[in-house]
Amino acid sequence: MAETYDRDLIGYGPTPPDPKWPNGARLALNFVINVEEGSEPSIQDGEGYTEVQHTEAFGRQQGLEGRDLAGEGMFEYGSRVGFWRLLRLFQERDLPVTMFACALALERNPLIAEAIRESTYDVCSHGYRWVKHYEMSEAEEREQIAKAVKSLTETTGQRPLGWYCRYGPSLNTRRLVAEHGGFLYDSDYYGDELPFWKTVNGKAHLVVPYSLTNNDGKYAGWMGTSDDWFSFIRDAFDMLYYEGATQPKMMSVGLHPRLIGHPARAMGLKRFLDHVIKKSDVWVTRRIDIANHWIETHPFLKRA
Repeated sequence: MAETYDRDLIGYGPTPPDPKWPNGARLALNFVINVEEGSEPSIQDGEGYTEVQHTEAFGRQQGLEGRDLAGEGMFEYGSRVGFWRLLRLFQERDLPVTMFACALALERNPLIAEAIRESTYDVCSHGYRWVKHYEMSEAEEREQIAKAVKSLTETTGQRPLGWYCRYGPSLNTRRLVAEHGGFLYDSDYYGDELPFWKTVNGKAHLVVPYSLTNNDGKYAGWMGTSDDWFSFIRDAFDMLYYEGATQPKMMSVGLHPRLIGHPARAMGLKRFLDHVIKKSDVWVTRRIDIANHWIETHPFLKRA
């Protein structure tokens, strides 16, 4: 017998709810810095290869026997230089940001962990390591979730209240996140522009969607210059802002220090931030604030 078809292809349809963002904002905008460097697959951590995804070498074959020092250096740029450049851009404009943090990356970089600890930024668990949850057994994945929470709580001084897998979730991830407890939401979903509720293990569970479209990962694919990225992200923002006059939504912008942290690319982010702050009716906010707002304003309604 075929498995139950459990996908929801309809969502909110043509009449999404009014999110009622604070102060009547047309758009809730959340910036995410992915803190991953040092947690990626590597020879030293037992994977048998050096990860080069989302670097200048993206797309090349894993051909080296042994460590790829060039690939390692491209990741290290993100944690040594890129992260601090991005942080300055947000600090100069007093804008909030969410950290999608891999726990092992912060264990290995106490300076970044300290910067997060001393800030008002929220932390969403990006897993313990940059590993494929969909290849894990249920027991392995349960252990990874618990290990990530424990580590991030110790390094950042805050218990992560959100969850987002690297690569993608398994069929068990959402259930195991809910089972672990203590999470307000997960972001392992790309199919909407508003939060929504699910029933998991018989209880309410909030999903706050993320985006791989409004993301600097474009630089590892077809996109070239900061002008390309700026115009692409600006147009997404402007369209959502236009629609927000009648149907307010949320927008996630994903950033990776080893990509957009490079000077020429960071200029595109700078231009976008300056474009955003000219609008008074945009709620630039942390992910946890969006989750808390939704919980308070649109509480879970159990269906019969």
